[in-house]
Amino acid sequence: MSETVELSIVVPVYNEEENIQPLYDELKPVLDKLRQRYEVIFIDDGSTDESFSELEKLHQRDERVRVIKFRRNFGQTPAISAGFKNSLGEVIITLDADLQNDPRDIPRLLEEIRKGYDVVSGWRRDRKDPFLTKKIPSRISNSLAKKLTGLNINDFGCTLKAYRREAVKDLELYGEMHRYVPALVSWRGFRVGEIKVKHHERKYGATKYNIWRLLKGFLDLLNIKFWVKYSTRPLHFFGTLGVLMSSLGFLIDAYMVYLKIFHDQPIGDRPLLILGMLLIIVGVQFITFGLLSEILTRIYYSNKHVYEIEETLK
Repeated sequence: MSETVELSIVVPVYNEEENIQPLYDELKPVLDKLRQRYEVIFIDDGSTDESFSELEKLHQRDERVRVIKFRRNFGQTPAISAGFKNSLGEVIITLDADLQNDPRDIPRLLEEIRKGYDVVSGWRRDRKDPFLTKKIPSRISNSLAKKLTGLNINDFGCTLKAYRREAVKDLELYGEMHRYVPALVSWRGFRVGEIKVKHHERKYGATKYNIWRLLKGFLDLLNIKFWVKYSTRPLHFFGTLGVLMSSLGFLIDAYMVYLKIFHDQPIGDRPLLILGMLLIIVGVQFITFGLLSEILTRIYYSNKHVYEIEETLK
């Protein structure tokens, strides 16, 4: 594969044997019309059906099709991360292998990239999924994501996205973080856009989505929120909690001392006294933990930049 590839298509695959050939048949004419040098990278995420055999057939017929095979199922986020790291294109587009994303939306994503956006996310406005098991959880998840990340997009979970290489080249993804890549790159100063895209009903195979992925995604969202806001100053987070707890504990115990000195009330067996002492101890521990986190953060960033340079004038 030439190193002058302009466009990379990254497709995570897990047990989608019936969808692979139809997806390729939809992708190829769209990509050929773009008149850009492209590659299609399929990441076989430990499939247990004949998905890899189908991918091998495509690779043998078309040199622009590349295949990465995982030893086992690691999940969609590691698959997309592997696609980012092994792609050659200046623009990377991700989409699902289940035929629910429409390849004909790719030119529209690229048009937004040409307008100056660094990431363009698809919005499945008319989503063809079960209402209770997918649409409702998705709406809840997207609402929380918008509030916690501050990024005003409507569909964090849509895999159909376009990325400039420079926006994602240094990202370290894990858990269910692939859906929050726009928030991560926005935090680093890149421009994020969104367009409405088509969405189709699944014809073949079974969905890989379940309620546990929603829970894992929420926990990753909290992690991202903390990382975005406090990654370079963890003491501000832990120290604030520690000072508040210690102050509350001090006020409680000061009140207990007041009762003992001025009203001669016994306080040795009062639960409030124990609570005050506990709050002081836990508060001090939070402050100490914040200081240790500051030390670890300084070590982590000692060989890294905490900023992104767009242009240098010399």
